[in-house]
Amino acid sequence: MAGFTQADLDALKRAYASGVRSVTYADGKAVTYASTEEMWRTIRRIEDDLARASSTGKRPVAGFATTRRD
Repeated sequence: MAGFTQADLDALKRAYASGVRSVTYADGKAVTYASTEEMWRTIRRIEDDLARASSTGKRPVAGFATTRRD
């Protein structure tokens, strides 16, 4: 499944928290996971995908302040 949404992540997390291994995603696709470990790996993958999709691609810039005593 590609192109995960926040709704997909929420549905998977709800199922994981309930101990249910079957999830029906927003697009209607139903998946039964083999184990809770597989579900957890999928949760992490979706979180990573969503984080990458929402990033601007710019790296944070750090600046340094300088002071001077006269």
